[in-house]
Amino acid sequence: MSIEEAKDTLDARGLNCPEPVMLLHKAMAGLSPGERLLVLATDPTTQRDIPQFCRFLGHVLEQSEETDDEFHYVLIKGT
Repeated sequence: MSIEEAKDTLDARGLNCPEPVMLLHKAMAGLSPGERLLVLATDPTTQRDIPQFCRFLGHVLEQSEETDDEFHYVLIKGT
């Protein structure tokens, strides 16, 4: 999966918990099942919160990577 395949991007850089997950919930609501969302974040708590968000709501965390001071996630909306 390449990042370019994501339908939308959620730029949560500079935001702290709980804002990234609140915005993520809204962004996922706008997608159809199977569509991908790229999330950009700087808050380290997203490393815990985003996987839990996916498990709890039935989405797939397809990709997770850390670069310098940023975290990139690709999520697939569940059914």
